[in-house]
Amino acid sequence: MSKIPVTIYAEMTPNPNTMKFVANNYLIDPSATAEFKTQQETKGFSPLADELFNFPFVKEVYIANNFISITKDDTLAWDFVTTELRDYIRNYIAEGNQVVTKIPEEKAAPISEDKTIDTSNYTPSEFDDAIKGLLDQYVKPAVEGDGGAIEFRNFNEGVVTVVLKGACSGCPSSTNTLKGGIEQILKQHIPEVKEVVAES
Repeated sequence: MSKIPVTIYAEMTPNPNTMKFVANNYLIDPSATAEFKTQQETKGFSPLADELFNFPFVKEVYIANNFISITKDDTLAWDFVTTELRDYIRNYIAEGNQVVTKIPEEKAAPISEDKTIDTSNYTPSEFDDAIKGLLDQYVKPAVEGDGGAIEFRNFNEGVVTVVLKGACSGCPSSTNTLKGGIEQILKQHIPEVKEVVAES
């Protein structure tokens, strides 16, 4: 069986614990994403993510478009593991193995006691389409460039709730991005927007 020509390069993200591994072709349907926080979640969905969790330092795997964002723990510096991961991913894909076999269903985040947002009864608002359009046009390309993703959850009483994934999830600079970037863009175009918050 001939190998598929694959190039993979590693790219730092604003999140110091997350590295983005970019391929020269799509790894997943461009309209879909797959996020795995445990090895158990990968079963039946992503053979590659399952394999990556066998590296003891891997904490999360996020797959979108033509990249994989890997979040590691603090046991090792990226200097020691980047080349190994890059080569592993390249060889895995080159051998024709499947990256994602099935897209995981979106799970609503569990509601903790101190949280006032209840995702079960989100009512659509007249601003939803405008907000989604602005996020798609101005925010998504930049966030994907950093190895993450942003999804609109809802708009209620002036507050836009979004979900951050991949490198953006748990990134120290994500609050600045939310407040300094996304909130400003939305307020500029939609005066009704007062605040942007991330669902935890």
